[in-house]
Amino acid sequence: MQLPAPLEAVVEALQKLPGVGTKSAQRMALHLLKEGPQAMEHLGDLLQQAAHKVGFCQECGAFTDRPLCLVCTDTQRDPRTLVVVAEASNVLSFERSGHFHGRYHVLGGLISPLKGVGPDQLRVRELLKRLEDGRIQEIVLATNPTLDGEATATWLARILEPLGLRTTRIGLGLPIGSDLEYADDLTLDRAMEGRRLV
Repeated sequence: MQLPAPLEAVVEALQKLPGVGTKSAQRMALHLLKEGPQAMEHLGDLLQQAAHKVGFCQECGAFTDRPLCLVCTDTQRDPRTLVVVAEASNVLSFERSGHFHGRYHVLGGLISPLKGVGPDQLRVRELLKRLEDGRIQEIVLATNPTLDGEATATWLARILEPLGLRTTRIGLGLPIGSDLEYADDLTLDRAMEGRRLV
């Protein structure tokens, strides 16, 4: 059975979200339809509000609904440590863990020659400007352990080296609860390289 065109358009829009396939999108659309027009209108209103009110922090590049995000305006945060991430969503992951109490810098992507993304398209100039006042003592490079993430971290480490700052890379290796039997060679190599005293 073919869905009515307006509902099919909703399904197609939902399918563009990461991790949402055809069946999930159909379930969501049908659920909203079942809830009634008010549910769809309410969701539409919320999406419009988010589209117009949520942007990026002028300082770090994280999501915010004001000029500076809550992390950048929090005087309790340690201004000496800066975690550099690729995307604003990565900040949410660190904040969810609750273990890091410093500040962030969002690059807005990763260096990817195959996709035509070079350092000039990232927020590198903004990062270097933030380092000028001398408050930051350590930069933690927290890009994903992918080819693009590694290339970006390596490039940034080279650029930061002359500044004399302590530059570290997040530990990479085996996740908690995983089985060594299923780990790939690169993951095991990283786990061995990142070993520490117990």
